Amino acid sequence: MPRPIILGVVGDSAAGKTTMTRGLVRILGEGQVTAVSTDDYHRYDRRQRAERKITPLHPDCNYVDIISQHLRHLRRGEPILKPVYVHSDGTFGPPVYVDPKPFTIVEGLLGYYSESLLDTYDVRVYLAPPEDLRRRWKVQRDTSRRGYTTDQVLAELDRREPDSAQFIRPQERYADVVVSFREGDRGDPHSLDAELLLRDSLPHPDLSLIGDGGEHGITIAERDSELLVEIAGDIEREQAAEIEEAIWEKLHFASHLRSDRLGEYTVGTELHRSESLALVQLLIMYHLVTAKASVALGGEGPRADAEVALEKEAAAAAGER
Repeated sequence: MPRPIILGVVGDSAAGKTTMTRGLVRILGEGQVTAVSTDDYHRYDRRQRAERKITPLHPDCNYVDIISQHLRHLRRGEPILKPVYVHSDGTFGPPVYVDPKPFTIVEGLLGYYSESLLDTYDVRVYLAPPEDLRRRWKVQRDTSRRGYTTDQVLAELDRREPDSAQFIRPQERYADVVVSFREGDRGDPHSLDAELLLRDSLPHPDLSLIGDGGEHGITIAERDSELLVEIAGDIEREQAAEIEEAIWEKLHFASHLRSDRLGEYTVGTELHRSESLALVQLLIMYHLVTAKASVALGGEGPRADAEVALEKEAAAAAGER
């Protein structure tokens, strides 16, 4: 089996990492994906963190070196014995034996913290919702699922802010794709706009055929070597389908993955669908599938190809001077 393709999804607590990755796992197939949460590599449980006055966002509160070691094992197609952190009560469960699969999706707080970690990913995504929205998401999640009161969550958010500013948010600079879901003027929490920053560290699909100016519910702007893509949260299903079709045409070799389940998410027990989320997930899946095809054909993956191209451009520019 060719080596697994590894996706990183990094962001602050309650930034939407699990919502993003669950949809990708559903489409790729649970039997095809190894899911890893870096929260499992906390050094201390909830009680010990309180005693030491340290937050889980601080690198010293995590076995960053073991995360890197385990990801290198998975990248080589080797199994790992993964620790387990239980969010419901803040303790550790028994470790689990994890076999490598064609895809590995890694989500967490410090996934891009070290150079050795960065080198393991084929695709790097960073989630950066506005802080006020992230705080609301965290209150909703931690009070409904993790046994906290609203006051406790708000106090913890304030306590974590220095570590968030120092260790979490700076990792955005290493992402190939930065995703920011935000509320538009509609004020509809189930119809969030999506803003994507696409960097040239990966070759992105050509979106120019989709159009610009918002007539298709999507706008595209160039900024130096980056593309800024905005997708309206209230984009019509038919318009979203046109954009999806344009991307699927470039993924004709992976047509078996086509599914109507992109963009699905749950609030409590209710199932919802977001067209903007579906398009973001499809773009990420594009990178995973094309990386898989590249490696299967004996290549190193699109990241390596992009790095070589940048080196050639730099060398050519230096020669011209």
